[in-house]
Amino acid sequence: MTFAVDAPTAAGIGAAAVAKTQAAHSPLIAVKDVVKIYPTVAGEAVLALDHVNLNIGEGEFVCLVGPSGCGKTTLLRLLAGLDTSDHGTSSLAGKALNGPSEEVGVVFQQANLLPWFTVMENVLLPLRVGGARKTEQLIGQIKALLKVAGLEGFENKYPYELSGGMQQRAAIVRALARDPKLLLMDEPFGALDALTRERMNAELQRIWMASGKTVVLITHSIDEAIFLGDRIIVMSPRPGRIVRELKVDLPRPRVATEMLGNETHTALAREIRMLLE
Repeated sequence: MTFAVDAPTAAGIGAAAVAKTQAAHSPLIAVKDVVKIYPTVAGEAVLALDHVNLNIGEGEFVCLVGPSGCGKTTLLRLLAGLDTSDHGTSSLAGKALNGPSEEVGVVFQQANLLPWFTVMENVLLPLRVGGARKTEQLIGQIKALLKVAGLEGFENKYPYELSGGMQQRAAIVRALARDPKLLLMDEPFGALDALTRERMNAELQRIWMASGKTVVLITHSIDEAIFLGDRIIVMSPRPGRIVRELKVDLPRPRVATEMLGNETHTALAREIRMLLE
């Protein structure tokens, strides 16, 4: 497992920055001319995605924003190997995504922790399902992940003993446990209150900078997208198309209070709102 617990995130330098530099010319994810059509009970076809093209480099943090029903979750399902396109291709590290892969971790809006399992047991579950043996080294790696996620000392707690934010952090650790190349997140903080969500954004930034993983995040929050993303992909109403890719030229680590009144943040937020409207 390549998780760097002591990565120098305070200086804004981490495994993610190195990975992005090395992979600048060889995208980890390549989506080419993808079309997705859903049939309906009435027999009419619904065009969900219309010729979507997207490249994502290793170590990038990319945010997808767009109106409800624009195909964001459909695109995420294609990247997770949970669905197939009707036209075009999607690949991860040069290999076609034709089904679920151990190289991809997924975090949903709800943490979906099993209530009868402890935090440690929940995190280990995907590894057990995959046939991994519970070794001392494996437990040590998971404890390192939990420490970076701020859950050290909660290994033997049950989900009901955790706050909503802590449960989501446990879900993130569970997704990272198999050391995937790609982490997909579908509105993971949408059910949290505003203050907890802001704190979780800071936690996710810290975890991402330490791990160097590639992250694709769906969000309806423009501020969240600007705070977390290296790039923001703006999608059109259905049928989903990419209408703009925006680079977030803000130094890391980012601090929420310092974003207020920042000219770059203000300009990006205005442009995204105009595109969405």
